[in-house]
Amino acid sequence: MIGISLGIAALITVLSVMNGLEGQLKQRILGILPHIVAEIDDPKLIEELEKAPIVQNVTGFIEQEAIIQSRSNLKGVFVQGVDSQKLHDTSIIANNMLAGSYTDMKAGSFNVVISRVLANQMDVRIGGRLRVISTVASSYSPFGRLPSQRLVTVAGIFEVGSEMDDKVLLMHVSDLAKLSRKSLESVSATRIDLYDAFLFEGVTNVLKQKDIDFKTWRERQGQLFDAVKMEKNMMSLMLMLVIAVAAFNVISALVMVVSEKTADIAILQTQGLNASNVLLIFLLNGLFNGLKGIFFGLVIGTLLVTQLNPFLSLIGSPLSFGPNGQGLPIDVNSAQIVWISIGSLVLCILATLYPASQAAKIHPARSLQEQ
Repeated sequence: MIGISLGIAALITVLSVMNGLEGQLKQRILGILPHIVAEIDDPKLIEELEKAPIVQNVTGFIEQEAIIQSRSNLKGVFVQGVDSQKLHDTSIIANNMLAGSYTDMKAGSFNVVISRVLANQMDVRIGGRLRVISTVASSYSPFGRLPSQRLVTVAGIFEVGSEMDDKVLLMHVSDLAKLSRKSLESVSATRIDLYDAFLFEGVTNVLKQKDIDFKTWRERQGQLFDAVKMEKNMMSLMLMLVIAVAAFNVISALVMVVSEKTADIAILQTQGLNASNVLLIFLLNGLFNGLKGIFFGLVIGTLLVTQLNPFLSLIGSPLSFGPNGQGLPIDVNSAQIVWISIGSLVLCILATLYPASQAAKIHPARSLQEQ
């Protein structure tokens, strides 16, 4: 029972932390990247997508590689052209603004929004100036071909705490089109953001039927989330094997009980206890032990998960995640707990079948004669 309890507690704790980690990665990385970028020319289709329940926002979008330059540094970034009026208030950037406002990215203002990490690297603050040098547009001059460039003003600083923070610069979509020396209609794609980025197939299936070219977040970050999912599955498998070992220890315990109680079972059989009743008694015994192990495992696991960060701080080993030093991300999934409980209970019942069947096969006369 102790082994089952500890195994269940460990499995709940590990899965809750892995769920939290996956959720934080989804929020922080996929909150910056567009979930789907499609070449849509049909306004009716855009209206249909905006009404879809899984779609959060649909807006014009441009993304280009560029070089930004300040007085002290030079760095390559992805410049995202967005419509600040449609940048949803629930977006992770809007909710993590440290200074300034993303609404200041108005058309023609050439204001930009950058992360705190990038601001520190470039040594700029609100109102500071950066030179954005496009790598995809150029113009000819008496000195030869020169890349398109423009001085921009930092109007907002955010901090999400992802690996994308220092790689992205936000600018109004029409300003980025001007920097590219092209019309907005000729360079603008459609950015589709979803409430749950993992449900992108609901939109891409429609785009495939319309024969529309598109790209999803999986082409840029799919391998990372596949690795996280595989790691979570492997750790779950390992801990389930621990529970299985603990459950099958019940076999040896019940076999010993059967050998010790052979005479008692034989006496009860002579008084009318049939084989099916003997089988039922041992199955109920295993079921009861399994339920006790599951109950204590759930209690220990729940307490451990809810008090994990305070406990780590208490022993002087706090773990932080995110820009503000938050503790380990915890996400308790009730469906996972139910499946863990059911799986553990099934293992316990299976573990009692062999000793229970052996007890049911005891021959009263022969057993009493041997005793």
